[in-house]
Amino acid sequence: MPVKSRPRISAEDLYRFTLINDARISPDGRFAIAAIQRIDKKTEKKYSNLWLVPTGAGRPQQFTYGNQVDTAPCWSPDGRTIAFLSNRQDEKQMQIHLISLSGGEARPLTDLKGQFGDMQWSPDGRTLLCTFLKPDPAALEREADEQKKKLGIVARHITTRTFFKLDGAGYLPDERWHIWRIDAQNGKAAQLTDSPIHDEGNPSWSPDGRFIAFHSNRQPDPDQSPDREDLFIMDADGQNWRQIDAPIGPKSVPVFSPDGRYLAYLGVDAEGQWWRNTSLWIVPVDGSAPARNLTAHTDLHCQDVTSGDTGGGQPMPPTWANDSQSLFVQASHHGDTALYQVSLDDEPIATRLLPEHGLVSSATWDAAQQKMTYVLNTMTRPGELFVYDGKNGRSRQLTHLNDTWLKRLDMGQIEEVWFKAADGYDLHGWILFPPDFDPAQTYPSILEIHGGPQVQYGNAFMHEFFYLAAHGYVVYFSNPRGGQGYGEAHSKAIWHQWGTVDYDDVMAWADYMAGQPYIDTARMGVTGGSYGGYMTTMIIGRTQRFKAAVTQRGVNNLISMWGSSDFNWAFQQSLGQNKPPFDNLDHYWQQSPMKYIGNAKTPTKVIHSQADYRVAQEQGEQVFVALKRLGVDTELVLFPDEPHGLSRNGRTDRRIVRLNHILGWFEKYLK
Repeated sequence: MPVKSRPRISAEDLYRFTLINDARISPDGRFAIAAIQRIDKKTEKKYSNLWLVPTGAGRPQQFTYGNQVDTAPCWSPDGRTIAFLSNRQDEKQMQIHLISLSGGEARPLTDLKGQFGDMQWSPDGRTLLCTFLKPDPAALEREADEQKKKLGIVARHITTRTFFKLDGAGYLPDERWHIWRIDAQNGKAAQLTDSPIHDEGNPSWSPDGRFIAFHSNRQPDPDQSPDREDLFIMDADGQNWRQIDAPIGPKSVPVFSPDGRYLAYLGVDAEGQWWRNTSLWIVPVDGSAPARNLTAHTDLHCQDVTSGDTGGGQPMPPTWANDSQSLFVQASHHGDTALYQVSLDDEPIATRLLPEHGLVSSATWDAAQQKMTYVLNTMTRPGELFVYDGKNGRSRQLTHLNDTWLKRLDMGQIEEVWFKAADGYDLHGWILFPPDFDPAQTYPSILEIHGGPQVQYGNAFMHEFFYLAAHGYVVYFSNPRGGQGYGEAHSKAIWHQWGTVDYDDVMAWADYMAGQPYIDTARMGVTGGSYGGYMTTMIIGRTQRFKAAVTQRGVNNLISMWGSSDFNWAFQQSLGQNKPPFDNLDHYWQQSPMKYIGNAKTPTKVIHSQADYRVAQEQGEQVFVALKRLGVDTELVLFPDEPHGLSRNGRTDRRIVRLNHILGWFEKYLK
């Protein structure tokens, strides 16, 4: 009898994924509390509940229930209470809730109108520290009046902000993010900072609870100098601010050392240089010495920039070792987001802590730093929770949220490749072969190009790639110059010159694949989103080697991009030699795919989201209209109410329709 083929992944399988949004280990190391997300197919809503996961023997147990969003869990210092955010009282309004480890009903602690950000317990467990964004008075008035609420916003009056909108958030209020204290017993809230034009972020307690560190841009107009973030320390009641001397540049997540002597933070010692690595820094609290970059010699980028489309845990702030002699930090390197331990020596040593390839997030230690839990997302599996034993250096998987059904599928095989660019430079890529691949046959192929460009493809799960491979395509993807994860020189290579060496690198990857005996060179397709959409449109205007293309949420006209994006003028830092288009028009046009669109002959589908504030809808429409006028086969697909990140976190039915549009276009032209 013939062997029965195993099933393959489908677009509708997006509904099946159960994902960990965050997880934290308890102070005694016995449990982790995890926020786990599921999708209700009927309503298209995403819910999450808290699960208690033993780090030793025992199985995960659901801890909160209901069709709501319970997220951002945080253990009290004594391990008896968990604070978390929930919208269980009001679908549109999160509040801080508390629940005992021994169980029972969660109780709401706050009754505030607005958005909660970072949240942290005080060392004595009596207070919660958070960032909070109040609504504008007009929004509160409209919400309280049913007629005004029904009519909606009459007009937007933008006066002080240059960055007045944000993709995924919409138009921003006049109010700013500020630091608040919440009494953990009675919920009494006290606002500690205030300013009509300045935000404060990432507040952190000193070990003795007397002080709070945070970062803030205190320039007269922060939107004109967005990288002028500074570090501050204030008393726990919000009084007596003092600035910590550190190099000019972006700064975030300041954290006190256990001995109280230092602040660690993530930062860059320059303004507007997007190609620079984010580094791990320390600075003495008393100002007795200048700030030190602990990772400068490593060429590591201390942020997670590894692209996946099935979520994962949260970014990890720098975490001090208990002896204050080293720190644990995330860093993106050669397709991984790994965890490193960095010493404070005169010549700091950065040691990779976990050997597994993948994306490590939500890493937290118990109080004794004997155990650490973390979420690991790999190329073949979305994020699962693991525990690391500091004594023997071994890890063990604690959850199996998607393993059972994924193991039943034939996902195909993946090959990692290092290949040469046209100038001999070493480049990194991966090839995903379709299920039942036969090397004696030839296959249609799809080149996937990542966004950013300051990100990387790598060892993170991409449902989209497996879905396309399941339909008989060889899917291949790489990290051309311009992205992070391969050092500053790699990232800087396209500074002010998009569409040059990066285009050459992408085409060298296509050349490499065209030379493989299993690739049908007459049936090669290309797609990508954002910067990947930029490169896709650039390709169809400069070569006819691809049989079909799908350009998604693409940056196509760098002149009209300036000012229309939520990043608006700031793009001139990386694209325009720090000049606006009206002072450097030819330079912007030279890098724009629209300059070359008149040569296009490749059938191209254009996909865009209508609530995309990062890359405005008109960027996609320009390509569609141009191709129509040129007589090139094209279609335009627009998704209402969706932001730039539709492919990763959009409404599931729309994500499925998007995938089917991509597949359908390639089926039409490559099959």
